[in-house]
Amino acid sequence: MTMTLVMVMLLLAGSVAWFAEGVKKQSARYVSLISVCFISTYFVISLISSAEVLDYSQLQLLIRLAWIPSLQIEYALAMDYLSITLVLLTLLLAVICIVVSWQEITDKAGFYYFNLLASIAGIIGVFTAIDMFLFFFFWEVMLLPMTALIAIWGHENKQFAAIKFFIFTQVSSLLMLVAIIAMAMLHSNATGQLSFYYLDWLSLALPVSTTQYLMLGFFIAFAVKLPSVPVHSWLPDAHTQAPTAGSVLLAGVLLKTGAYGLIRFVLQLFPQASAEFAPIAATLGVLSILYGAKMAFAQHDFKRLVAYSSISHMGFVMLALFSFDALAYQGAVLTLVAHGLSSAALFSMAGMIYSRIHSRDLRSMGGFWQRAPRMGGFALAFAAAAFGLPGLANFVAEFLSLVGAYQVYPLLTILAALGLIGSAVYGMALFQQSFQGPYLLNKKLSNKQLLNELLPNEEQHFADLSTREFTVCTALLSLLIVIGLFPSLVLNFFEITANALVMIDGGVGK
Repeated sequence: MTMTLVMVMLLLAGSVAWFAEGVKKQSARYVSLISVCFISTYFVISLISSAEVLDYSQLQLLIRLAWIPSLQIEYALAMDYLSITLVLLTLLLAVICIVVSWQEITDKAGFYYFNLLASIAGIIGVFTAIDMFLFFFFWEVMLLPMTALIAIWGHENKQFAAIKFFIFTQVSSLLMLVAIIAMAMLHSNATGQLSFYYLDWLSLALPVSTTQYLMLGFFIAFAVKLPSVPVHSWLPDAHTQAPTAGSVLLAGVLLKTGAYGLIRFVLQLFPQASAEFAPIAATLGVLSILYGAKMAFAQHDFKRLVAYSSISHMGFVMLALFSFDALAYQGAVLTLVAHGLSSAALFSMAGMIYSRIHSRDLRSMGGFWQRAPRMGGFALAFAAAAFGLPGLANFVAEFLSLVGAYQVYPLLTILAALGLIGSAVYGMALFQQSFQGPYLLNKKLSNKQLLNELLPNEEQHFADLSTREFTVCTALLSLLIVIGLFPSLVLNFFEITANALVMIDGGVGK
């Protein structure tokens, strides 16, 4: 019952925070932070104790109960190392989200934290549900509160961004729902019993001509959430307009639900159809890498630049997964973790800057290093992590992805490697425009003035990191360094799964 309790406690904590804010102002953030820290500790302790009796290198059933017996819909949860890794990342970033919202959210704070924790509960449900109707239920649960976070606490164009996010996700989700119902009906035709249970579907033998269409229903839904070109356009708007915590949650965890769906359902349920579709998917991955890098360099909005960089980084995941290579698979999983940390760090940095100058426009920034050297140091480290500096987690992740993918798609991999050059260009452009040059502090200046006017005696002060902000940055950078220097801490858990992926019938790997 551990995972069920985790989700229930998150919903209860959100409800208590909502109520507490009505009783005493600013109490919701304390309730949320203490609750999430307690829930995270409870999960880790339960995980350590259960690891002695359960082998999480394989999917382990945690609970299976009848939910809607007339339709054979069950409440079924299971976990393996992939689920565990993503749940741990979710809980870590949940704490980060609460801390970065500490001073940013003042209006309807109780309802804000309720939506934040409800979305996190839904995300954890997505990572653990193995009844496919239950999976779809959690998929929708995480969508609605995230839409509310953008629509209510976002920035100037928040309504447009929220509606666009909702429409893109909802339309693709309906395609997945059609595929889920079709799979249940096909199971009924083959066995005489309706079933939405994932493990039952794994043993179902279907003609490739049928699975191709079913696979596309799942693939499109997960590609939208990843996101992949050409179904990516919701992401820059949602990231830019969302509050800081919303951007952290979107980039750090929500995008990973798309990758998780590709690994768990597309590749495993439809191996032959996936293998035949692999060249197209790999090409889309490379297009996402190059297009995301190019568009990131063209941005003047801090958050929009980081949003396009996420599209580029998730392209590596798509390319790696559809290479059906063990090294590439490990690189893809490590990319999920590394990007979750580095993107959360950059969006947190964007929120910290916005709280000081009330602008995201890079043309309004400059010279911050002189006023805030600690912030500048962390910003440089996070930018370096994003473009894959050796010694940090992103380097190992992208290196493994490219080495594995090269065994199968050498030309595509060479093109994808150009994305690394692009990431260095836009990463340094981001840092240079915001922290180097003259101290501008959000002055509405022309391009000529931006180049020529110096403000050495500016009376306004750009504050360096507070203790709270310093703690967030230190935690994220420490994890990026530790995983970058000791990637086996993550990779060792996925060796068996990686080898199993290569052995998928009809796979194109070695």
